[in-house]
Amino acid sequence: MNDVQREYFRRKLLKWRGELIKEAEETLEHLQQGGLQEPDLADRASAEMDRALELRTRDRARKLISKIDSALKRVEDGSYGYCEVSHEPISLRRLEARPIATMTLEAQERHERMERTHRTD
Repeated sequence: MNDVQREYFRRKLLKWRGELIKEAEETLEHLQQGGLQEPDLADRASAEMDRALELRTRDRARKLISKIDSALKRVEDGSYGYCEVSHEPISLRRLEARPIATMTLEAQERHERMERTHRTD
């Protein structure tokens, strides 16, 4: 990966991170504004379900921000774009589709197959 490509992905990750943080701030404002003051029990239950869904979505976004931060650290230390298992370059198409990828497609597929076969349900 050359410097231009690395900078492209750094900017892409920063933009994505910024969008997630903005959405999180909007959610926080929304949750602070609205109290559960619905007079109807069904309306109150519906509002509570919406609130729980928003919180779950924000939790997923928080975890995604953490992965983006890790990817940004890899950009800085020069290891971004290389598989953490095989140390081979991750394809640009894969990074374009999933900028936080840490494994090549082949390594990810092997990892997922191993998870399925060794899963303890």
